[in-house]
Amino acid sequence: MTDLPLDQVRTLLTVVDEGTFDAAAAVLHVTPSAVSQRVKALEQRTGRVLLMRTKPVRPTESGEAVVRFARQLARLERDTRAELGMSGTEEPARLSIAVNADSLATWFLPALSRVPEGLSVCYELRREDQDHTAALLREGLVMAAVTSSPDAVTGCSVRGLGRMRYVPVAGPAFAARWFAGRPGAAPRDAFADAPVVTFDRRDDIQDAFVRGSRGPRGAHGPRGASAVRHLVPTSEGFVEAVAAGMGWGMVPEVQAAPLLAAGRLVRLAADRQIDVPLFWQQWKLDFPALAAVAEAVSAEAAEALDGGPTA
Repeated sequence: MTDLPLDQVRTLLTVVDEGTFDAAAAVLHVTPSAVSQRVKALEQRTGRVLLMRTKPVRPTESGEAVVRFARQLARLERDTRAELGMSGTEEPARLSIAVNADSLATWFLPALSRVPEGLSVCYELRREDQDHTAALLREGLVMAAVTSSPDAVTGCSVRGLGRMRYVPVAGPAFAARWFAGRPGAAPRDAFADAPVVTFDRRDDIQDAFVRGSRGPRGAHGPRGASAVRHLVPTSEGFVEAVAAGMGWGMVPEVQAAPLLAAGRLVRLAADRQIDVPLFWQQWKLDFPALAAVAEAVSAEAAEALDGGPTA
């Protein structure tokens, strides 16, 4: 049989969300044994292992497909109940969206203000690097994402948003010390030697700038940035750390502009920058609230990002 029993699908989703079979059993008001039997039955029906029995449990690649289906099914069920005037119709639409920190700190929240006020929407925003937000879509953890990948996740549509430009900057005193007072012509070796600020251990944009191209994330080759690096995991804190002279860093041009004008930052290597393309990916389901958010995000990105829509 090829059908997917809905009680088994919902059980799998609950196990993934709760992290353990015991916790899922408490939510579903059944025994842990019943939860385990439902998951095993679904695995036998699909012929695939769907869960890694770790703590917390994690879906396999096949399990991720079932989790996506379960979340989409739950969303469709809520919408259908609302159309039929059944109980719970006042519940707002809950949209889970993955967004990179720099977009959150600059243009994304203004985009949400464009969503029509008549729509009742609750946002659940998850901050993640733009190179990794697509993974949250694949795992079924979010309904949409701002991502750097133009390759659509299975079951999702993709549209280009534009390019976020990052420029190399530093505080004036730091630039004078490490870049010989010539920030407009800073040599590559100076970038490799000077202390650097990074967002987290996966942030490789500073290394990529020194190497001259985007390289594998986390690969600090001989031509990458200095090993003396400060990790500051918030977009606003990152900019402040650079302005305070802790190190140089790649800052979104829109964030750097007022600090450059105020003299708190100076630009290094004035003729070089890195442009990161951004894309919007979302489930291929007709959710009015999600469609409205997609239009608002696209409109704001067309004004805020370089180049407008990329594809």
